Amino acid sequence: MSPIPEREIKGSLISYFSNLVKLNGGINLAQGIPGFEPPAELLKSLSEVSFKNVHQYAPGTGNSELVAFLRDKYHTADRAAQILITNGATEAISLIYNYLMSITAKSEFNVAAFSPAYESYIHLPRIFGHNFFSYRIDEENYFDDSEFEHFFIENNIKVLFVASPGNPYGKAISKAKLDFLINLAEANGAYLIVDSVYDELFYRDGMPYFPSGKLSPNVFYINSFSKKFSITGWRVGYFLMHDSHYTRMCYTHDYIGLCAPAPFQQAIADFLKSGNYNLYIDDLRKKVTDNYFSVVHDLSGAGFSCPVTDGGYFVWSKLPHGFNDSLKFGLDLYESSKTAIIPGVHFGEEWNNYIRINVAREREELDKGIQNILSFVEEKKIHFKG
Repeated sequence: MSPIPEREIKGSLISYFSNLVKLNGGINLAQGIPGFEPPAELLKSLSEVSFKNVHQYAPGTGNSELVAFLRDKYHTADRAAQILITNGATEAISLIYNYLMSITAKSEFNVAAFSPAYESYIHLPRIFGHNFFSYRIDEENYFDDSEFEHFFIENNIKVLFVASPGNPYGKAISKAKLDFLINLAEANGAYLIVDSVYDELFYRDGMPYFPSGKLSPNVFYINSFSKKFSITGWRVGYFLMHDSHYTRMCYTHDYIGLCAPAPFQQAIADFLKSGNYNLYIDDLRKKVTDNYFSVVHDLSGAGFSCPVTDGGYFVWSKLPHGFNDSLKFGLDLYESSKTAIIPGVHFGEEWNNYIRINVAREREELDKGIQNILSFVEEKKIHFKG
């Protein structure tokens, strides 16, 4: 089965390319789906939980044992912070967005994100008819302070998305830069939504910075268990907020998400109490890191250009010379070898000569997919010369 013509593709390219594989077979390096098995102890916990009385609605604020673990992990009492369990990080993003709309002046709700930006940051403003502005990440310094401050104030930004490490470009933001953004938001009555679902999957200098002191009322910090435990179908995420938001946020959550599945929350809580969390994360981090550097090495040798990144699931790469249409590249690649990637144009028109590759897959599958990409490029280069 051939992909449908480009002009007929509607909606998310991530869903489209991933569904090609789900429906027609092949290698899925497109959607951020982990190719690893969840921790065996976690699956054992789920099996045991299934026979317990945990099959009704969970508390809207989250399973008490799971919340207690997170409160201890993040020292929420020291930060004047509260935690809310959500249906994955995506619901956390949407819930916070809806909440901020309800407490912010209706006249102008301008939103920004660093580019390349994850799809939710772009499409939530589109859904609600809000102005969206992107600011391209500088590979060396992330951003120039004075230039970004001018951009922020000139466009009257009310909400800024910050991903660390990012998706698709896995760059982490430094302490100095994040503190600058927090101060900027506080000074201008704006809010930061910090998305850190890949925070423990770092390749280089340790876990990305998280504010060590009191959590600012202008910052919301999102995380999730989905990617770390290879359980994206369970939909269990969470976020931290300042105490002042908690009551009204819970009210909003009751009518938007209500609660994440109770059995899954309990199984995660039981697994976390087992003490095997760090061992599993260390092993997962090593797998993803080894995969990342292997893919970057192979792609770079074939003319791709891969900017330096710090963590996450993905290799973000500029296509070789002669390839300037990422959507056509993705469609033709799948048609020739049933290997799916994500065209960079999905993250903004300016990224039409980039692609995103998910490296959180078992090595045999990943190596085969990368070889298919390299063979496809080599074949096309021969065709160009002809």
